[in-house]
Amino acid sequence: MTDRVILVIIDGLTHAGACSGMGYLNHLVEAGRAARLLIKAELPTLSRPLYEVLLTGTACYVNNIASNYPAGMSGQKSLFHLTGEKGLKNAAAAYHWISELYNRHPFDPVRDREQDDESRAIQHGRFYFDDSYPDSHLFSDGELLRIKQNPDFLLIHPMGVDNAGHLYGPDSGQYRQKILEADAMLGRLVPGWIREGYHVLITADHGFSPDGRHGGTSPEERRVPFFGIGPSFIPGAYQEEVSQLAVAPLICNLLKISPPAAMASIQFPALGR
Repeated sequence: MTDRVILVIIDGLTHAGACSGMGYLNHLVEAGRAARLLIKAELPTLSRPLYEVLLTGTACYVNNIASNYPAGMSGQKSLFHLTGEKGLKNAAAAYHWISELYNRHPFDPVRDREQDDESRAIQHGRFYFDDSYPDSHLFSDGELLRIKQNPDFLLIHPMGVDNAGHLYGPDSGQYRQKILEADAMLGRLVPGWIREGYHVLITADHGFSPDGRHGGTSPEERRVPFFGIGPSFIPGAYQEEVSQLAVAPLICNLLKISPPAAMASIQFPALGR
């Protein structure tokens, strides 16, 4: 049984959009090969605070990452810190805010685009800084890191769905097209990840209000999907809401690392071990 994890955070993916637009992932659920859950995003429903929630398992009032700006480094132990302390290897292909939270602030597009330094929290990173950076390139960045570095924990974080939501709204053809494209890319990559012995977790930071915004408290902004693929999950479509704070301790469980005291302790449904 594997103890390695690939976490895919599809920025701005609503639960409704995932259920209606991700044919491959929902096929795995129907075929008894994956679990699908409904995650309730923490507040505020903004990207930088929710990256911190997903990667440290701490709420805003604990970590003080309360908005997208002004930027600053996290004061919490992230999954990157924890894997490094355990002697595991990690990597990330992600938006540059992830680098700013855990490796170095401020982000320099030349100096920090590619990072390979095992003394840092994120040991191997490929970071983009343009919201329109193609998801196809980002997934390729992540897959190359996986092949070259063979990490125990890999974060892949595409922005195309979020960018389309801001530009056209979550009820637009452009938004739905980006969801279809992300699902197709996962359809090409996930079978290989499974063969290589990874647990694959796919979720989002936040959703969208009908007018293409987020940051508020509406159900559309807070309801995001979670797909769990691997031998530790009991397959099926689960209807109960699960706190977003449960994701980081779940990953600690799968990696067999001890969570820090500040991390929320929440039981994750659909686990078989």
